[in-house]
Amino acid sequence: MPPELSPREASFLIERGGRKRIIVFLSFGRYNDEREILRGPAMKAKKKQQGDSPMNELRAGLSVSGAFLLAALLGAAPPVRAQEDASRATPPPGKALVFVFRSERETVAALVPVFVNLARVGDLANGTFAVATVSPGRTFLRVGDQAVATYTLEVAANQSYFVRVEAVPGVRPVQTEVRIVSEVEGRRFLAQSRPVGAAPPAIAAPRVPPPAPVVAPRVPPPPAPVVAAPRVAPKPAPREIARFAEPGGDWNFALIAKGGAFKLANANQTVAGLASTYDTASKPAVGIEAEWRNRTGFAVGGEIFYYKNDLVAAGAISQQQVVAIMANGKYYFRAADWFYPFAGAGVGFADTLYGGGLKGTQGGTAYQGLVGMEFRFGSVGLQVQYKHLAATTGKSGSDVKVGGSGVLAGVSFIF
Repeated sequence: MPPELSPREASFLIERGGRKRIIVFLSFGRYNDEREILRGPAMKAKKKQQGDSPMNELRAGLSVSGAFLLAALLGAAPPVRAQEDASRATPPPGKALVFVFRSERETVAALVPVFVNLARVGDLANGTFAVATVSPGRTFLRVGDQAVATYTLEVAANQSYFVRVEAVPGVRPVQTEVRIVSEVEGRRFLAQSRPVGAAPPAIAAPRVPPPAPVVAPRVPPPPAPVVAAPRVAPKPAPREIARFAEPGGDWNFALIAKGGAFKLANANQTVAGLASTYDTASKPAVGIEAEWRNRTGFAVGGEIFYYKNDLVAAGAISQQQVVAIMANGKYYFRAADWFYPFAGAGVGFADTLYGGGLKGTQGGTAYQGLVGMEFRFGSVGLQVQYKHLAATTGKSGSDVKVGGSGVLAGVSFIF
């Protein structure tokens, strides 16, 4: 028989594979051996016949159980919780997600600001993306700082949309191209990108994996039946409403040519002391404008407006020609990327030239009010406006009212 010893425990701490494990070695014997030796051979022989004491066996069993429990508690590792991936986010109920990512073959070293419904969602570098939660309906995107590209799309609830931004190399200020892509292509680009503000991934040093422990071969359970996931048809890309790149800078120059119908406000007047009757319909009525437009909507400029009317004075047919030189101020309201209502006012000078039976010229102060709308398509626009002009020429007592109102249409060119 092996020698009988009192209980002893030895623990060794082993570090393996980056984790600490505790291995507990136990040895135990009979707890009353020392007393038996003191009592003598007779009692020892009697004890041999009766067997080990139940109390000794219970103590030994508790020692072993406690040791194994301690090893199990010290060897357990806390679970690792993965961080949520923003590129795989899904829209909240009743909302939509718009992912805007930047991807270009030749990297342009500049940050491109992105606005979604006038809210700044981030400054994109190449290989980054931003995501915005929007309500269903029309969503407006603005990309860029000095050279701005705008994009409008209709979004539906519980859907995700993917917009790719690509900076044009070799152009200053930085210009961008914006287009919408399918969900499959968008998810593929997002998997290779990082969120705005996240640091680029660091390259870790190669790590030598720890040697695999030798375990007894385990018979794998029978494979569970594979149920194929239902196939979801790809979502069609939303319909593009409008898109254009605005010229760079905060101020743009615009030239407007227009013409239309204009009618004098007064048909019967005294001209040069003679009672006169006008044909109030002006033929022709044309004008040209030049103005500086700010990106905020304000515009200032000048206008030359010309119109001609026939009149009969003392039985003789004459002509009245008016040239109004005006300084104007306007404000353009941005209702959509392509639709800009406006209102404005002007002050200037009107000069009148008479021909036919009447001869001479006279001038006076002129005022006007303007309302209208402009449809813009890139650098070209179509404009319709209502003009009311108030002008009086000549001296007091012999003055002539040459003002009127009308509707004009024209074409604008933005530089």
